[in-house]
Amino acid sequence: MVVCGHPALMATTRFDLFRVPQPRPKVPMLFGKYHIVILRERGGSCRNLFMRGWCGIAGVLFVASLMGLTIWLAGKYLHTYEVEQRLAEAEKTIEEQSTQLLAMTGKLQGLQADLTRVQQFDTKLRLMINMEKDPTEVQTSMGGSRTEDLSKGYLPLHRQELLARKMHTFIKQLATDVRLEEVRQQELLHALRANRDILAATPSIWPTEGFISSTFGSRKSPFTSRGEFHKGLDINNRPGTPIWAPARGTVTFAGTDGAYGNCVILQHGAGLSTRYAHMQRFVVKEGQSIQRGDIIGYVGSSGRTTGPHLHYEVRVNGVCVNPMRYILN
Repeated sequence: MVVCGHPALMATTRFDLFRVPQPRPKVPMLFGKYHIVILRERGGSCRNLFMRGWCGIAGVLFVASLMGLTIWLAGKYLHTYEVEQRLAEAEKTIEEQSTQLLAMTGKLQGLQADLTRVQQFDTKLRLMINMEKDPTEVQTSMGGSRTEDLSKGYLPLHRQELLARKMHTFIKQLATDVRLEEVRQQELLHALRANRDILAATPSIWPTEGFISSTFGSRKSPFTSRGEFHKGLDINNRPGTPIWAPARGTVTFAGTDGAYGNCVILQHGAGLSTRYAHMQRFVVKEGQSIQRGDIIGYVGSSGRTTGPHLHYEVRVNGVCVNPMRYILN
């Protein structure tokens, strides 16, 4: 800087040159240095804090990130809660479907059992009129294995799908068997119409009430404890229980027959006869015609016996056969 004055003084005036200080470059305010003074209400003391601007920005960014993360986690939680609700509803639906499938399985098994009984009844009728073999040798086409593996209890989803497929196959087979049985019933109906006399003379009902104490076939003798062949059925009941004729026939014997005790023999025709032993007493006589359901005597313990019961035999041409193959009721 040049200082000028009066011309007379210029000779004695010294020119002083000095450097004008340059202004410092301005630092952005956000990145500047901040001095924070914290005053206490009591005591008059204060506290000084020095902080750079970038620290504040970092703090703001951290808070913003934390809020964003909180919002994201809240969204995830709501989504997870919704999925859990849907899963619970799906499991409830699956459980209900499982219960329905198991209930339907039980009904199908009941239908199979009913159809089996009908087929066995059909077979017995055919046997009576010489149209079929022994019913013990006859089995349904479905078999028991089709329903044995139908699980019970709670079923997982893959088991439900498997069960549904098995049930579909089972229902198709059941429908086929029902149609076949209808055809068989029509054939049997025509045969029965043509053989009414044979059916009326076939011993198809129980001869008395009680429980079976000994079945037809091999058994241990109650007297010697050795093996023997039992020729009929032993039906136990109290003495005096009525004995009915299981079919139409003619009395060919009514009297005492050694170990059989009081005994009655009915001839039904076509080589078929029945024997009733160990009776308390009989109320028929030889040559008398008998109709199904007529009383022929009463349960007793005459002859060689261990207690009151009826010994019931069925013979075809003199050969003992299992009476159960004829009984329908």
